[in-house]
Amino acid sequence: MDLSNNTTGRPKRLIVRWVKSAAGYSIRQKRTIKALGFRRLGQAVQHDDTPQVRGMVHAVSHLVEVQEQEQTDEVA
Repeated sequence: MDLSNNTTGRPKRLIVRWVKSAAGYSIRQKRTIKALGFRRLGQAVQHDDTPQVRGMVHAVSHLVEVQEQEQTDEVA
């Protein structure tokens, strides 16, 4: 993971949204959707931008949408 452009020293976050049903796809892809933390269609989850998460997202890229988000120091 390249952190050279990241001035905060924190990893980027990925916002992953499940946009297409996994019905009709392999059980392996359904398990990947579940492992990403999805419970229902249309749900969005956040993950750290790691090679492991990128690989999972790539495996089901036809079922999800991805946005990158910079990490902020704000506390909600």
